[in-house]
Amino acid sequence: MNTQNVSAITDARRRPLHDLRISVTDRCNFRCVYCMPKEIFGRDFQFRERSELLTFEEIERLARVSVSLGVHKLRITGGEPLLRRGIVDLVGMLSQLKTPEGRPVDLAMTTNGSALPHLAQDLIDAGLKRVTISLDSLDDERFKAINDVNFPVSRVLKAIEVASEVGLGPVKINTVVKKGVNDDEILTLAEHFRGTGQILRFIEYMDVGTTNGWKLDEVLPSTEVVSMINAKWELEPVTKTEPGETANRWRYKDGGGEIGVISSVTNAFCGNCSRARVSAEGQLFTCLFAGSGLDLRALMRDGADDEKLAEVLSGHWRKRDDNYSELRAALTPGNRKRIEMSYIGG
Repeated sequence: MNTQNVSAITDARRRPLHDLRISVTDRCNFRCVYCMPKEIFGRDFQFRERSELLTFEEIERLARVSVSLGVHKLRITGGEPLLRRGIVDLVGMLSQLKTPEGRPVDLAMTTNGSALPHLAQDLIDAGLKRVTISLDSLDDERFKAINDVNFPVSRVLKAIEVASEVGLGPVKINTVVKKGVNDDEILTLAEHFRGTGQILRFIEYMDVGTTNGWKLDEVLPSTEVVSMINAKWELEPVTKTEPGETANRWRYKDGGGEIGVISSVTNAFCGNCSRARVSAEGQLFTCLFAGSGLDLRALMRDGADDEKLAEVLSGHWRKRDDNYSELRAALTPGNRKRIEMSYIGG
């Protein structure tokens, strides 16, 4: 089958499949308290065996079929993706994929930056376009407390610097804002990255998974973040380049660059969500807040050809009706099952 001839697909809410986020490992060397808390995921936590993970060939095949169905953005995630042995080789494989129109896919990676300085040049040489780096504080002691493994903030700042130098940019910096933890650093962070060409994005603290002890009153609405920054440096909105973008963008009127805010709690964007996620062992999730996935690894290892894989993928997406963030107020109470962020990435 020539899967390049398959038409783009839409779900039950007429949302196209444009963005595929692929977790390549469930392992991470951080134990961030909102994602992989140490009391749940201890240092000796038993992660999946290598044989359980999708091979690079399986990942490339899954990505290739997805691109034929309309995906044009691929994001490599984890866990921490740079912990996956041979990750540069996988980037090289995925960077060769082209859309049915003949355009290269938009290939990016989300990382904590810990291993990036010595891999950045190899990654861009292999075809990676850009990186998003997580950074929740500029205060060293606070940053160490958040990552809970005593990792210094200076090394993440170095990773951002190196990524910018080699051309993996503009580098996006993701900051999860939690009331009483790091909300007092909003202006400090904004000032640090103003004028650098890097894009700082503030993310509302979300109820992903069930281990982070999420409470609604710990969420700082993005509107307050924007108001706080605007009071010091005047901002103006930036038009989104695509309907499915998660961040609302703002630029400094004095030319100091731009920021973004991601408001999935206070201003849900389910209505134009075009993202699917694949876990490291091949489960397909059509929502970040899903409780279960579709086993694509079993399908591939049982001998399904590309035509069958495309049929299953497209059929599953067409039935998709997810809108958790729009319904959060009604669904959050109780013990609703949700997959952990560390399992499928952000």
